[in-house]
Amino acid sequence: MTSPNKITGFIHGLVPAQIPPEVLHMARRCLVDTLAVWAAGTMTEPSRIARNHAAKRYPGTLPMPFDGRPVNSVGLAFSGAATVDALDAHDGHQLCKGHASVALVPALFAELRNATCTMDELLCHLVVGQEIAIRAGLSLHATTPDYHSSGAWNALGCAAITSRLRELSQEQTRQALGIAEYYGPRAPMMRCIEHPTMVKDSSSWGALTGLSAADLAEDGFTGAPAMTVEATEVDAIWSDLSANWRILESNFKAYPVCRWAHPPVEAILSVLRDHDIPRDEITKITVPTFHEATKLATRRPEDSDAAQYSLPLAVALATRFGTIQPDHLLPDHYDQPEIWALVDMVSLEEDDKCNSAFPAERYARVTLTLKDGSQLGSDFKAARGNHDAPLTDQELIEKLEHFAGPVLDAEARKSISNILSNPGEASSPSNLMKLLQRSQSGKLGD
Repeated sequence: MTSPNKITGFIHGLVPAQIPPEVLHMARRCLVDTLAVWAAGTMTEPSRIARNHAAKRYPGTLPMPFDGRPVNSVGLAFSGAATVDALDAHDGHQLCKGHASVALVPALFAELRNATCTMDELLCHLVVGQEIAIRAGLSLHATTPDYHSSGAWNALGCAAITSRLRELSQEQTRQALGIAEYYGPRAPMMRCIEHPTMVKDSSSWGALTGLSAADLAEDGFTGAPAMTVEATEVDAIWSDLSANWRILESNFKAYPVCRWAHPPVEAILSVLRDHDIPRDEITKITVPTFHEATKLATRRPEDSDAAQYSLPLAVALATRFGTIQPDHLLPDHYDQPEIWALVDMVSLEEDDKCNSAFPAERYARVTLTLKDGSQLGSDFKAARGNHDAPLTDQELIEKLEHFAGPVLDAEARKSISNILSNPGEASSPSNLMKLLQRSQSGKLGD
């Protein structure tokens, strides 16, 4: 079994000077992108419900970002992760088939009490959570046959961050990881894919579980070992901790829909760029892709949550607007005859090449059939923003402007973008948290 001291020593011992510059830079990207999605997510109905729930059930003294009502740390982490998860636009990890920052960033903001904490120190805390969460996710996928939600493993990253910030002992930290693993929400992810609702990727419960696990461990509750950390069969996944930085494998989303829908979006946009096709000439859109993506088959989504998991709708919106923005996922925007006509043209097919590549890569292509019977096809496309073909820093800053514009004023948005583009001018973490209270009025959905 992997030595637990190696894991807990990393959690408590890592300092900014030990982190390569490119890793700190990636942490900046993750932080800025998550804050952008967190801001936009506050305008959704799931976020409203989650924040009301937190204010009602978890009262405390910490103002919820983008809200202001006081909650305790568990309430802040839960409502924050629920809000980020409400808009499927946050960063992810290919092989984990899920997301880390969605839970880690709210957990970090919920537990950060040190008013003198520097931005590099905050990023160091985030890196610790990323390295633990991603490896826990890889380990869980390697040792269990079911496809579980991200909350099952990002809970361990939240427990690691909380244990670090509270300066728990190494043994308490080991117990916290075990508790977080055992109680982590191993939700059946394909159920939410096929029947999309507000439960999403269960990262809200991953954040809640991770903080609660540290609470329990601090009080003497036991739960070790976390088998995704200490079992012999996952030794190889943990053996390169602090040498191979898994956060560098993060991907970022160009569109606020399930990543499995991104390859066909890229494919159809490539065809439309290459050919000047009047939209009314298209009669059929055939999408060969991998099996799991064909389950994104909802054709008449009734709300934004279902819309984010509809591949036919994503293709239709991209065809109509040339992109997909958060507002496009509102019924007021997509519940239109011309959109439904495009949705009904989309035919999903399984493709062996795409199946064999998943989950290391997600592929799709499209073939458009025109009224005259001719066909135009794309090459196989991957999602834009993968770690080996990343979105640029400027694209992430533009995403911040699009997503956070209705919620945060220009000064707050500039302060967040400086984290990435001009670190020397970035606000301190304590000032950043204050800026996040300065919300403008804005609403994405009912």
